Amino acid sequence: MTEQAAHPLHTGRLAGKIVVVTGAARGQGAAEARALAAEGALVISTDVLDFDADGAESQPWAQGNVVERRLDVTDADGWAQLADWLRGEHGRVDALVNNAGVAARERLPHVSLDQWHRTFDVNVTGPLLGMQALVPLMAPGSSIVNICSVAAVSGHAAAAYTASKWALRGLSRSASLELGERGIRVNAIMPGLIDTPLMASASPAFADAAVAEVPLGRMGVPADIAPTVVFLVSDDSAYYNGAEIVIDGGLTAHVSHKGIADATRPPGPPG
Repeated sequence: MTEQAAHPLHTGRLAGKIVVVTGAARGQGAAEARALAAEGALVISTDVLDFDADGAESQPWAQGNVVERRLDVTDADGWAQLADWLRGEHGRVDALVNNAGVAARERLPHVSLDQWHRTFDVNVTGPLLGMQALVPLMAPGSSIVNICSVAAVSGHAAAAYTASKWALRGLSRSASLELGERGIRVNAIMPGLIDTPLMASASPAFADAAVAEVPLGRMGVPADIAPTVVFLVSDDSAYYNGAEIVIDGGLTAHVSHKGIADATRPPGPPG
């Protein structure tokens, strides 16, 4: 029997769990929602963007269901409304996946305050508001997964994005300390270069330079990240708290980002 046959893809290990995923309309968040539902969870997929026209509300994914709800993660009232709905419909939440994020590619010294504030609002304040709203509905054994970035383990040229992901990393560590006493686990995933709609704003020079630095020789895909989200939501990770799991094909296993920054640096002002 092969290793794959010995470990079935869908085991139902999340059966009965209620999981909220932000930024789930497309890309990595959509893949995470499908993977969680395939393992038996009821997934509340949220996004400020429109979901596909076909929709996934009450659509079965192997063993669970995905229900779509509109949510702007920077809106505290929106989070409160979601918490009230969850309290009335289910009485609890078993996991929160803070996946929503924005890319910000402005470089020093040309970072605008508007982009700086927007990046922190979505990438840092959003997860904070989510934890504040949903932790009261979480029992011991619940899980929070913050989707961070390899930008939080090294220096990247995109100043606002990098700073926001370092801040989310710190928030995750602080939350793991504070919420661990309540039996709630908080862990961070650090994806590397992943082929999602967020990459659409990256220049070809960036993608080419970055892939050249990945030892596995390719860009990642959302399916490379989703299984780890499933694991951290499951009871199999019961002693994981404050962990930072890098999934980047080996990109940060060596010093690489100066080469990427040099390859993508815009031309300086004349003379």
